[in-house]
Amino acid sequence: MAPQPAAELGYKPLDGGWGWMVVFGAHISIGFAYSTSKALSIFYKAIQEDLGASYSETAWISSIMLAAMYAGGPVSSILVNRFGSRPIVILGGLMCGLSMATASFGNSIIYIYFFIGVIGGFGLSLNLNASLTIISKYFLIKRPLANGLAMAGSPVFLCFLAPLNQYLLDKFGWRGSLLILGGLILNCCVAGALMRPVIPPGQPSSCAPQKMVEEQPRQRNTKLKQSCMKNAKFLDLSFFKDRGFVIYLIGNVMFIFGAYAPIVFLSAYAIDQGVEEYSAAYLLTIMGFVDMFVRPGTGLLASSKWIRPRIQYFFSFAMVFNGTCHLLCPLMKSYPLLVVYAVFFGISFGMVFALIFECLMDLMGNQRFPSAVGLVTIIECFPMLLGPPTAGLLVDIFADYKYLFFMCGSVIVAGGLFLFVMNIYNYHMLEKEKTAKERQHNQKTIENQGQVSVSEAEMKHTSEAAVEQTEPEVKDKSGAQTDPRPEDAETPSI
Repeated sequence: MAPQPAAELGYKPLDGGWGWMVVFGAHISIGFAYSTSKALSIFYKAIQEDLGASYSETAWISSIMLAAMYAGGPVSSILVNRFGSRPIVILGGLMCGLSMATASFGNSIIYIYFFIGVIGGFGLSLNLNASLTIISKYFLIKRPLANGLAMAGSPVFLCFLAPLNQYLLDKFGWRGSLLILGGLILNCCVAGALMRPVIPPGQPSSCAPQKMVEEQPRQRNTKLKQSCMKNAKFLDLSFFKDRGFVIYLIGNVMFIFGAYAPIVFLSAYAIDQGVEEYSAAYLLTIMGFVDMFVRPGTGLLASSKWIRPRIQYFFSFAMVFNGTCHLLCPLMKSYPLLVVYAVFFGISFGMVFALIFECLMDLMGNQRFPSAVGLVTIIECFPMLLGPPTAGLLVDIFADYKYLFFMCGSVIVAGGLFLFVMNIYNYHMLEKEKTAKERQHNQKTIENQGQVSVSEAEMKHTSEAAVEQTEPEVKDKSGAQTDPRPEDAETPSI
């Protein structure tokens, strides 16, 4: 589909300028939001030994964190539209940083679930939603590229967080590592400070002089009503009437279910195959290194005139590619082959996440995107919550990692094929509906023109009849004034 017109926003986005600083801030914010839960997998074995937890129990840490990040979408949308992106990203950074520091003092797995999973995850949801929303306000034509650069924050941060966490684990243990990681996440507050609000042309800035005092209460009431109306739309279930949205949501849920378990268990799988711990951690670094270049490259490719109208099909291909990589992973037994898997995993994963929110913007438009992304994320929290623990349960039952890769790969491939087939159907139906509307519009136009012609003919006939009735009356009146009287004509002579 073509990009949404700027008229929907009420102003023309900058597509550059300070927007690139906003993209840099979003790069940091989204980087921590997506990479933190993955990089925590480095600590799982130490947490298992210290707290006596199983594989599936430790897998719940990342699952709860990601589920809270996605479930907080509607609340984050409301806060972003009420207060703007800048304060919300700063608040999210504070929440997540403090939750990591507090979790370092925990002595039970439930304690870890609450502070890292629930509080930390909700803080990350504030970062994610606010960053995506403000990018859609700064960019339109270059939006796929901007989204790709911002989403590249995840692999960039994963690239250095994975080996850094392994180093911190060896030096300070998992408790000291969480404390240091919490301090690093506070950099999201700096990223939030870069997210300057967009001021549409013709509207006064915050430093403009205030209007007359008697107008201020009326303006506050109007803003309050507008805010309430906006907030009421964030959980608007009317999105489910949109066929394209439902198709996107089903395919996306299938992808999310299988997307994160391979990342969570990749290091453990490599160690199980006899790979050294540091080398196993570097697999995530390799994946992240590849991913960081693929995301902006995919965004640039998606901005081209050949791909932009077919971006939904491109998204489907990326999903099938990603699932196929997981299906082939159990064949990779040696470290060089695992490196090859990590490279292709990074390519496919980067392609999907460079397009995942751009496709939603393409379907919903800039104005409806904050509401739609809030609804999508709260639904996605369920597969996000169940995916890694289900994979961990398979490992506990079969004592083999290959079954989790088979499960994740098959689900993702099925989701990609579903999106491809259903998007063909959706575009066919949209074209059919458009043709029917045009035909109906043309028919109404012809009927209106016929009615106008009949009305004009009736008016012409009525006017002619009125003229014919008026002319005899005029003649009678003029004849009575000019004819001589009969008495004068018949006067006898004497």
